[in-house]
Amino acid sequence: MIEINDLEVHFKVGVPDEERAVAQKLLITIRLYLDFEQAASTDDLNHTIDYYRLTRDLIEWGNHREWKLIETLASHIAEWVLRDFQPARVEIQIKKFILPDTQFVGVSIERSRQ
Repeated sequence: MIEINDLEVHFKVGVPDEERAVAQKLLITIRLYLDFEQAASTDDLNHTIDYYRLTRDLIEWGNHREWKLIETLASHIAEWVLRDFQPARVEIQIKKFILPDTQFVGVSIERSRQ
């Protein structure tokens, strides 16, 4: 498993239009499940997932979109990661800092390639 823990992004998410008017801080954790035995034995990036490229591409991908629900955002990220990076399975966790008196509100999903 490769884990990208609490990647800070600024995306437009929220049910009210006013909340989506300005990008807000989110923390995204991505767990990528794949067999990287060949990458480990060859020390070759071509046999694993380039997590640096994934994070840069995710930030760029999200900067041009908006969502009402973080549930929808998590689902869209999972679909995008499965399609573009081809792990066997992906888990996505999103933390949103919107409610007073809480550390965060979060969602977690898991998706697999079919």
